[in-house]
Amino acid sequence: MSIVAVAYASEGAQGAAPRMDPLHHFQVHNIVDLELFGLDISISNSVLWMWIALGLAFFFFHYALKKPSVVPGRLQSLAELVFLFARDVVDQTIGEKGKAFFPGILTLFLFVLFCNLTGLIPGSFTATSQLVVTGTLAVGVFIFSTGLGFYKHGAHYLHFFVPSGLPPLLLPLMVPIEIISYLARPVSLSVRLFANMTAGHTVLAVLFFFCADLQWFGSWLPFGFSVVFTAVEIFIGIIQAYIFTILTCVYINDAIHMH
Repeated sequence: MSIVAVAYASEGAQGAAPRMDPLHHFQVHNIVDLELFGLDISISNSVLWMWIALGLAFFFFHYALKKPSVVPGRLQSLAELVFLFARDVVDQTIGEKGKAFFPGILTLFLFVLFCNLTGLIPGSFTATSQLVVTGTLAVGVFIFSTGLGFYKHGAHYLHFFVPSGLPPLLLPLMVPIEIISYLARPVSLSVRLFANMTAGHTVLAVLFFFCADLQWFGSWLPFGFSVVFTAVEIFIGIIQAYIFTILTCVYINDAIHMH
């Protein structure tokens, strides 16, 4: 969400004063229209900023670790901190077997993190404020962890839906509950990230609406709140990337160990 990406829109009536549209930033529009064999593969603003987020993540690590030194500088220290943080999440959640999945999990963490943070750049677009993006990521994690469970355990993975020590009489009640809970994983994973990014950026948009709409002496208060809330949004963006990553690790751990 750009903190200044709220545009003026016409009221439609002659002589009416322009108004701010707080939801303007969440509108997806095509930048380049493309079609392949009848399939729409147009490049939208959402796609563009996902590419930018990936590019920034790549160049950040490339230049931070291009010439590593024994005594790291600030950029190298930050890159190593991010790397070690993601590795600790994998080690503590999955254990020794998590090393095989670490490259993918680190990539997922960086993608979500940079999508969240680049949305605060003026004129940008927050890809993770779109449910289709977070939903695709969540469904991908769900399919991968489920496929991993069946790959590791075969049909025995179905015992995951039967709590240990459960009396046979309670099976008809508990098994459907466990299945519904399992199928709800991608829903909760996607909606949590989408809702937090959308809600926080909407608040920023409303604050800047007041900054632009009020007289100069009345705009200082919402402007001050917007500065503070921007710092809060940076923190929320980092936390949400962490939550998305650690839940991914939990699902992989369940698939491996059937906990």
